[in-house]
Amino acid sequence: MKATHIQLAHGNGGRLMRELLETLVFPALGCREAFTDASPLASDKRIPLMASDSFTVQPLEFPGGNIGSLAVHGTLNDLAVSGAEPAALTLNLIIEEGFALDTLRRLLESAGAAARAAGVPIIGGDTKVVPRGQGSGLVIASTGLGWRDAGCALDIRSVQPGDAVLVSGPLGDHGASVLMAREAFGLSSGLQSDASCVLELAHAVRDLPGLRFMRDPTRGGLASVLHEILQASGCGCELNEAVIPLRPEVSGVCQLLGFNPLQLACEGRIVAIVAVESANEVLARWQALPEGQSATRIGHLTVDRRVILRTPLGGQRYLDELAEDPLPRIC
Repeated sequence: MKATHIQLAHGNGGRLMRELLETLVFPALGCREAFTDASPLASDKRIPLMASDSFTVQPLEFPGGNIGSLAVHGTLNDLAVSGAEPAALTLNLIIEEGFALDTLRRLLESAGAAARAAGVPIIGGDTKVVPRGQGSGLVIASTGLGWRDAGCALDIRSVQPGDAVLVSGPLGDHGASVLMAREAFGLSSGLQSDASCVLELAHAVRDLPGLRFMRDPTRGGLASVLHEILQASGCGCELNEAVIPLRPEVSGVCQLLGFNPLQLACEGRIVAIVAVESANEVLARWQALPEGQSATRIGHLTVDRRVILRTPLGGQRYLDELAEDPLPRIC
């Protein structure tokens, strides 16, 4: 393939599209071509779970990751926190005319590497090309299929007042790093996105009977997860602000630009709701893993239908649910 940039003909189903798939997309992702529109998967008595997502992050490459690895990690994480063992992925590409093929190859190789590292094959997908100026470079839509044991009891409606709220690591790293990667803000630091696969964290604790619910705090961050729990179960939450893990760079950029770090997206963290008698065991298992060394118990659920922060000075304030999106296209 001698072209250097995407053309509209790369999405028309003809020779150029076939060459794009055979010489760039399939080798980069490490998947084989499927000769039917659906790919078969082995089945057993476990419960199938499916996750679907789309990724429009800008910029496409940011410290700690890019849209390719983010699409794979984000989809695998949705399955992992639901108690599933991921089995396969599909990726759908919407590419803008004029997009550089070298950049596309780099992004897709990153996606392929992320899938191989997790041991989950990319078995198919679709490719479309839109006219110049209508596609933001690259958009990736993904679907993941996994299997969950029938005995897994993870359910947002099973949480109870008094349950502990745990996080597997520092919050807001992804949102802050993408924010600083946008030239419009003129900021820089050594902060990297937390974008990564949480399968090992989920594997470590999903057999514990006291584990009630897990969620990866993506758009809307921790605040959105806790308000989702409130709406589904009626349980509010009280957080100890002093112990919530935040990197100084995240706190600093939020103070400078007026963001709430607890509303910023994470892409490699888990929020877990755990029966209080199991909380220490979850923390011990997480802290034994490299990606969970900063795992912390940050609060507990309450009968009060509010999400509040207890401040270091003994006061309290409400943690609001994200209403508007001051930082769009973060994932």
